[in-house]
Amino acid sequence: MQISQIQAAADAIQDRLVLRIAGGNNEEIRVFVTRRFLKELWPGLVAMLHSHLGAATPAAGLPPPADFSQPYRNEDPVFPLGATPLLPAEARIEPAGHGQCTLTLREPRERSLTFKLTAPLLQALCAMLRSAAETAQWDLALDNLPAAARAGSPSHRQLH
Repeated sequence: MQISQIQAAADAIQDRLVLRIAGGNNEEIRVFVTRRFLKELWPGLVAMLHSHLGAATPAAGLPPPADFSQPYRNEDPVFPLGATPLLPAEARIEPAGHGQCTLTLREPRERSLTFKLTAPLLQALCAMLRSAAETAQWDLALDNLPAAARAGSPSHRQLH
């Protein structure tokens, strides 16, 4: 999927983050991100930024390295995976050529989503997830990088 817009927002009723990913042809995929899933996913995202993508840890309070001057818009979206948001139980992040990585989010025995990210796009995604988690008051230490994630640059990682 070629990403044109991303939005992450806290859903207080469901106590989940809703990640909206817009692509070409007015396609939109929605993903629920639980607190536990984000806690498991975060070290892998940051490790990929440090290792393969060679970017600095996304710092709290800094704006994402992209132009977010336009609000998220996707009027009359088409939902190729259905209107119900994906509820992933598994994530996999791996290098995908110079300056890119592939992130796959998968439900148990169900739907999955795979997309490529560059360092700026992954930094923006991390910044949005961090901001939404703060809005949800999840009290996650998303700036700290565990020693295990710092240890090396695996060719691919099963995150959760």
